[in-house]
Amino acid sequence: MTSEVMTNGKKKLDPGRTTGPTLTDLFSNLQRASNLPTTDEELAFLNDLLQSKELNALVNIHNKILTNVDRKSCRFFPIPILSDSMQVLSDVLEVLLSRPAMSPDCKELFLMLQRPHLQGLLCAHDSVAQKDYYPHLPDIPVEEDDSEETVKIVQLVKSNEPLGATIKTDEQTGKIVIARVMHGGAADRSGLIHVGDEVVEVNAISVEGKTPNDVLTILQNSEGTITFKLIPAESKGNVRESKVRVRAHFDYNSCNDPYIPCKEAGLDFKKGDVLHVVCQDDQYWWQARKEGDRHMRAGLIPSRALQEKRIVHERSLVGSEEEENGLCPVSVVPEDGLTCSPKPTPCLIVADTAKNKTKKIIYETAENDDFDRELIATYEEVAKLYPRPGLYRPVALIGPPGVGRNELKRRLIDTDPEKYRTPTPFTSRPIKPGEVDGKEYFFVTREQMEEDIDKGKFIEYGEYKGNLYGTSAENVKDIVSAGHVCVLNPHYQALKILRTPQLKPYIIYIKPPSLEVLKDTRMASHARSTFDVNNSRGFTEDEFKDMIKHAERIEFLYDHFFDETIVNDDLVTAFGKLLAAVNRVETEPLWVPAAWVQ
Repeated sequence: MTSEVMTNGKKKLDPGRTTGPTLTDLFSNLQRASNLPTTDEELAFLNDLLQSKELNALVNIHNKILTNVDRKSCRFFPIPILSDSMQVLSDVLEVLLSRPAMSPDCKELFLMLQRPHLQGLLCAHDSVAQKDYYPHLPDIPVEEDDSEETVKIVQLVKSNEPLGATIKTDEQTGKIVIARVMHGGAADRSGLIHVGDEVVEVNAISVEGKTPNDVLTILQNSEGTITFKLIPAESKGNVRESKVRVRAHFDYNSCNDPYIPCKEAGLDFKKGDVLHVVCQDDQYWWQARKEGDRHMRAGLIPSRALQEKRIVHERSLVGSEEEENGLCPVSVVPEDGLTCSPKPTPCLIVADTAKNKTKKIIYETAENDDFDRELIATYEEVAKLYPRPGLYRPVALIGPPGVGRNELKRRLIDTDPEKYRTPTPFTSRPIKPGEVDGKEYFFVTREQMEEDIDKGKFIEYGEYKGNLYGTSAENVKDIVSAGHVCVLNPHYQALKILRTPQLKPYIIYIKPPSLEVLKDTRMASHARSTFDVNNSRGFTEDEFKDMIKHAERIEFLYDHFFDETIVNDDLVTAFGKLLAAVNRVETEPLWVPAAWVQ
């Protein structure tokens, strides 16, 4: 039976079966609106709809998603750690399809992942993670001849969590406006505060003539509910989060940044951290979270353009010193001078408005090195690459001469010669008695090698005693296609040719320890100098210093290419770390340049 009661000869809504405060409030408001032109049939329909179990369940789920907590049990629900589970499912299906023969377990998994119920569950998961459940309402139409401005009242409950919005003084109007809404913060979750909204009142206090600092003081002194009176911006813009992930190639500490618009909104990170950039609307300040971070609110990080200008500026200040050490072959030629963001006014707070100028950079080719850094490394867009059984990524050991790469490579191959292979080099020298073509070398004519070099077929090449030597990229691909792990120790200049979507190498930098540790460990192990053709003597003091200097140059130019760094201060320990790294490459999904998985 339908639960209904009569009031003044007219049916009345009965809130008896509603389960949530939201629907109960809606019932109460509808009951007070007694003058609405409704019929008994319409009220009966509305009564049944609002009391239906399905609608109440949907409202409860919606509330739990928004608050991320079950109010009855005070139990927190897990926050989604990714928003593209359907893409992961697609990747898994691709891996399964690539297998030459599926086991029964693989076939069962392959069929299960294609079931509509499971895919529907993952689609719902992604919709929740991407906040697609937010309603998309059209903007309120404003009559052109309407003399009154549209005003909205927004109430937020003050807690230990920051409101997640910054304000500034509009340069043209002098009004206080919302400068930035932090993704995932309280203001963003409300869905009612947007960039460009004009702040009229805060807790019934007019902000006319006040500064952002004055407004901050009002907020700091407020308790409980904070009420904003806002004039909506003409355009709300796109509030959807982007899916861009980047690897940072520098350390950042917002507390030490004098130009950040709001220090409390800053996101600190270390070199190598993977960041989820959720918004790039601002030219100089992006919004981001650390990948896997369970905090919903994003933080501010310097944009790529801003960080590049900072690095150029720093290099221009210390360029002469670095050039003396052979570390910085960079000269800076200003066009209009370098301007940084102005110092901010104190926080909740302001956005910078300075227009940063661009600069031209001229790179010298010191030491005839054609591979000096041409791009300033700040962020690199990345994506997860999942390992494929039987199709291994090449492992490249990079480092200065004498650091021990050859010995680490030899030990790795000796653990399983059938699994770990190194490419056979090409040479233009004549074959010697007893040599077999394709074993020690591939023997080709000089003309053929020069032609292949011009076509870019060699990862690295060089000339020794009038003969050419080189490592072919096709040879590396053949080793990978045959189901082996290709192990390389190329010259660091080969990185730009080696690091491609076709080869997808895992690059490990073998780094020497400090000079004193380097001397002590090599002397204790009676290491033979690799600079001596006959390996008949130990390293000299100058050779140790050259190794350290060479390592510093490699790091300056190419450290943004390294997937891992192993300090070779003890050969046994370094080899153990190398084995662990190779195992990760074979078994774990790892971050790689985004272009490699497209």
